[in-house]
Amino acid sequence: MTQPSSSIGRPRMPAPGTNAPELRIARLHAHARGLFWSALVLIAVAGATAYFYDNLPAPYENWMLLTAAAVVVLLLVVIPFLVWLSHTWTITTRRVIERSGPFGSTQREISHVRGYAIQMRRGIFQRLWGAGTLSLSNGVEPPLRMKNIPHAVLVHETLVDQVEVNQILAHRDSQTFGSGSVGL
Repeated sequence: MTQPSSSIGRPRMPAPGTNAPELRIARLHAHARGLFWSALVLIAVAGATAYFYDNLPAPYENWMLLTAAAVVVLLLVVIPFLVWLSHTWTITTRRVIERSGPFGSTQREISHVRGYAIQMRRGIFQRLWGAGTLSLSNGVEPPLRMKNIPHAVLVHETLVDQVEVNQILAHRDSQTFGSGSVGL
């Protein structure tokens, strides 16, 4: 009897000794509630600019108004959005990768095979929004902190499953192809 070929559930285990392809499980950004104030500033600047445009005494002041509005939007809306967008965490079947900075200039990763402790911290507002901060520590390197991750409980469960599966596969492969084959 064979297993059903459904795509629901965990993927099948690879044959012993074969390298399984690295698959992306999730790509995460910090919770978008951090952009609330930027959205509020954008709405306020758009409203104020629309109200004061052509209501100023001199016509050249319209250009000053538009320039000031553009500077405020650039500093308080566009830059915070680009900072939020440029910090990602990617969970694959082999590792967790943190990229930050424009064009991924800083990158850290932690492997599932080595194992790590996962600590979840959730404040009051994080619980309200279903977010949390996960700290992944393998005891050798500084902990990898995933701050304000949406669906923190689900991400925590996924990471625990990936560590378990990778350690089982590593143990199985070391027993099969390690210091001599185990035969019965």
